[in-house]
Amino acid sequence: MSFHIATSHAQLYIVRRMPTSSSLYEVLYVSTIAPEAPLSVVADIVRKARPGNQERDITGLLIFDGQRFCQQLEGSQKQVLSLVERIRADPRHTDVHVVHHGALATRRFRQFDLGYTSSDDGDLLARLAQLDGQAAMAAFTALLAHVDL
Repeated sequence: MSFHIATSHAQLYIVRRMPTSSSLYEVLYVSTIAPEAPLSVVADIVRKARPGNQERDITGLLIFDGQRFCQQLEGSQKQVLSLVERIRADPRHTDVHVVHHGALATRRFRQFDLGYTSSDDGDLLARLAQLDGQAAMAAFTALLAHVDL
């Protein structure tokens, strides 16, 4: 996040600049909940991630199917990649597999610091984890029609 300092008639204004569309970056990953982690850890992840994402100007969506996480993150490349590294180091996640990453024209989930939904289809995220690149993003986008947001 950058700031611009503007002055007008001897008053000082600090204006928060939202990232321009060319500076947006997205990552889509699939991971597995650690075998020893209770399912209650998912609510804890969401509760703690929301304020951190807001602070870092990251938006996105987390889907959990009872065994796997699928998350799309969007924001500045530096912030998003830093968060992915923290997720990789988080003992509540195993097998973190980035299936897509790249520039993003506009935010998909600007309304969510971290949107959360679940899926009853235990194979859906496993199938998505087998895809890569644009095929993975297309499958993720298609599954949005089948989840409650």
